[in-house]
Amino acid sequence: MKLILSSSDFINEHSKQVILNNIDKELSDNKVLFIPNEKATREKIKSDKYYDRLYNDGFTKRDNIYIFDETEVDRFRNLNIDLIYVSGGNTFATLDKIRKCGFDKDIINYIKNGVIYIGGSCGAHIVTKNIKHLEKLDDNYLNIKDYDALGLFDGIIIPHYNEKGYNPELRKQVYNKLINESKYKVYALTNDDSLVIIEDKIIEYKGADPND
Repeated sequence: MKLILSSSDFINEHSKQVILNNIDKELSDNKVLFIPNEKATREKIKSDKYYDRLYNDGFTKRDNIYIFDETEVDRFRNLNIDLIYVSGGNTFATLDKIRKCGFDKDIINYIKNGVIYIGGSCGAHIVTKNIKHLEKLDDNYLNIKDYDALGLFDGIIIPHYNEKGYNPELRKQVYNKLINESKYKVYALTNDDSLVIIEDKIIEYKGADPND
């Protein structure tokens, strides 16, 4: 099992380099299943919107890209893929979408069978233990009461920590409260930081040169 988690995935040079250093071949040669966030519509999925985004990330071979559509979930089961990629968005709504179509179990099976998972912000939260703390940071507009995430990573994450534009004081308050509660292992990630989980080993990249 390998998880590559960050605040900003490909849009930050530090976290992008961590991703590139922890995959098995050139990015363009990887077969990737991209799971869009809650804002994805069928029209957007059928358009070039997400293909163009992934191309800009470095996935330059269209035949290697699968864009997930929860209305056709069976098409995305048992694929021969190398990567699953979930980026930013509303964590509550995105996780709810994945659970309602039953694809949460497929993600777990893919990862346990060697598919590498890339998660940025929302995508990072989805594989952790719990997302209840995000009610202070995100909009639980669906009023979700099941706060359990996929549980593949033994901990929870506060992304965009100490970053302008992301209410740093509130994030610090949430972090301190979680630390005092001692219920979960808590990881605060700035936009430059990443976590790589390989089986039970956790490697932290705290904004340093990922090639060091």
